Amino acid sequence: MPAGTLYLIPVPLADDAAVQSFTPYLVQTINQITEYIVENEKTARKFLKQAGLTIPQSQLIIHDYGKHQRSGDINSFFTGLLNGKDAGLMSEAGCPGIADPGADIVAEAHRKGIKVVPLVGPSSILLALMASGFNGQSFTFHGYLPIDKGQRSKRIKELESQAERFKQTQLFIETPFRNNQLLDEILKVCKPATRLCIACNITAADEMVITKSIADWKKQPPDLHKKPTIFLLFHS
Repeated sequence: MPAGTLYLIPVPLADDAAVQSFTPYLVQTINQITEYIVENEKTARKFLKQAGLTIPQSQLIIHDYGKHQRSGDINSFFTGLLNGKDAGLMSEAGCPGIADPGADIVAEAHRKGIKVVPLVGPSSILLALMASGFNGQSFTFHGYLPIDKGQRSKRIKELESQAERFKQTQLFIETPFRNNQLLDEILKVCKPATRLCIACNITAADEMVITKSIADWKKQPPDLHKKPTIFLLFHS
């Protein structure tokens, strides 16, 4: 019996953003699947309901791949797939496998010879890049910068140098409650002419995506506390 297919199912980035986040094909797909591997079961069930799931949720098999489960054996997640049953992979927000631990599930699927199909949906990284006005042909996403202030300052300077030298967009993030501290450090160490795009609460009703020079941002820095944010640096 051929193996089933692992579908990578995007989840909305913000509350009340379901309409912007799913396609008719996604709705069709979730109504053909009864087994899921998820980072957050509550989020996954909520999104499936919003997306128009018609299968009773009591019939779903949901494997928990949350942060407290990642050190265990994941082979049981693939039993259905290896027996010809399709399954879906869902992260807590955005696209599975992009800045997301679901990448390990996808890698294991490939090792087991399981077909992987990514569905169209929102990626905060790509949406921020699209709206920044920066170089979309050469860019790097660095994830989280160091927490230590000295190391973080050094890293920001390195990214600014790469942006200037290679004309390459540099993207990074921070835990939302530390956003303001990171922004303060960026404004402190970067050159006045370097451009910074702040992409905050993407797809939410209060979405903000603004690109300015460091000098202009210093005049009126925004309050980013507890707001999911992508930071992008570029130097043309």
